[in-house]
Amino acid sequence: MKTICVVGTGYVGLVTGTCFAELGNTVTCLDIVAEKIARLRAGELPIFEPGLEPLVQRNVEAGRLRFTTEYAEALAGADYVFIAVNTPTVANGAGADMQYVESAARSIAQHLTHPAIVINKSTMPVGSGDLVSTILREHQRDTSLHIPVVSNPEFLREGSAVEDFLRPDRVVLGSVDRAAAEQVADIYLPLRAPIVITDLYTAEMIKYASNAFLATKISFINEIARICDRLGADVKEVAAGMGYDRRIGRAFLDAGLGYGGSCFPKDVKALAHMADEAGLHPQLLDAVMKINHDQRHVVIDKLAAELGGPESLRGKRIGVLGLAFKDNTDDMRDAPALDIVTWLLEAGAQVRVYDPVAMETAKHLHPGWRVAYCADEYDCAAGCDGVVVVTEWKQFRRLNFSRLRDAMKPGAGGPVLIDGRNLFEATEMQRIGFRYHGIGRGEARRNGNGNGNSHGDARHESRPTNANGAKTRAAQPLPGMQQ
Repeated sequence: MKTICVVGTGYVGLVTGTCFAELGNTVTCLDIVAEKIARLRAGELPIFEPGLEPLVQRNVEAGRLRFTTEYAEALAGADYVFIAVNTPTVANGAGADMQYVESAARSIAQHLTHPAIVINKSTMPVGSGDLVSTILREHQRDTSLHIPVVSNPEFLREGSAVEDFLRPDRVVLGSVDRAAAEQVADIYLPLRAPIVITDLYTAEMIKYASNAFLATKISFINEIARICDRLGADVKEVAAGMGYDRRIGRAFLDAGLGYGGSCFPKDVKALAHMADEAGLHPQLLDAVMKINHDQRHVVIDKLAAELGGPESLRGKRIGVLGLAFKDNTDDMRDAPALDIVTWLLEAGAQVRVYDPVAMETAKHLHPGWRVAYCADEYDCAAGCDGVVVVTEWKQFRRLNFSRLRDAMKPGAGGPVLIDGRNLFEATEMQRIGFRYHGIGRGEARRNGNGNGNSHGDARHESRPTNANGAKTRAAQPLPGMQQ
């Protein structure tokens, strides 16, 4: 078992440090924000991540996990030093802000008194390994110390980060020092996962290319969803049919409001910026970002069409269910809800919001928002002309829809429900009494108007689903088959 220091206690750093402690290592997590360390020492997590809190408690009690604000304390005896600090997009949107990485590297160099391996865990632009190596050489107190740098990009999904760490698809390592990369591989061996060892630049690019590809799948299916709406096809069935092809796969083909969070938006933008700086024209990446931004306005367009046109939102009461960028997190970085709520307020709507865990985050991020924060989904819907589902929280699937309908303001044909995540079936929602719209369910063509202004999918039949979620039709036996 090894001694490990992790610099940074955000989603990546805290999960990484805790899970390495769970594997039996001695881990010290460092953060320069004293308030965060004080909360962690008191047993209070600064982030919401399912399954993380009991792991933190267990490893703190076992003496394998501790927290500090002091570099000298954190680095004492450390064999491995992970840099897991924030790398946000710079103010002008051009690339990643590396100031926190640079500061961490300087502090590590100034306080490290013995040989150790420094591992870049944060998502950093291609070439960052060289940057960190240079800073370490320039600032280390003992120039005789061997401090190799290894790139070890993270592939943690918020909401399932603990599972992703302990059961990874692969571990990627890159370095100019092969022996150092192999030493880092040793601490991952208990996970029994495939380990890819390559050079620094390639390891850094694997991270960006992976996230850009997944973001591309999301934007692709959302583009298909818009076409489905106009041509009368159902994007959920289209995605299910595509997903049976092993070359395509079903993952990340759920039409909705696009991607958000701390990774995909930042990484796609950063990769496009790196391509621009290299004299290239990243046409696909630019299209992915544009489609993703435009997709967020689809629910506003559908809502306005149902309520009487672009100017109809003024004075209307609208409920927004979900603020986090996805379920199982309180993270609102680049969440679709940020744009949707802002656009509703700019249109003059009265906005009510509810999210199971992210409302305190919203209050902190947007103290000036003129919205009503509600106690639950039904309070959010109270007196509303329309409700928009923005985040795919599992509890929203289990709503009492009759109660939700009765809480809303009655309208001609029923209250308006815009399902931005395709959580519900159109025929069932219409039966209950909603004017319902999903994303890419073929509503415009099926209602004969071509503009998305419809009272739901009248032709769509509710059918059983198979294990993969695809709707099935009654099987017709082929000639010669027994019935």
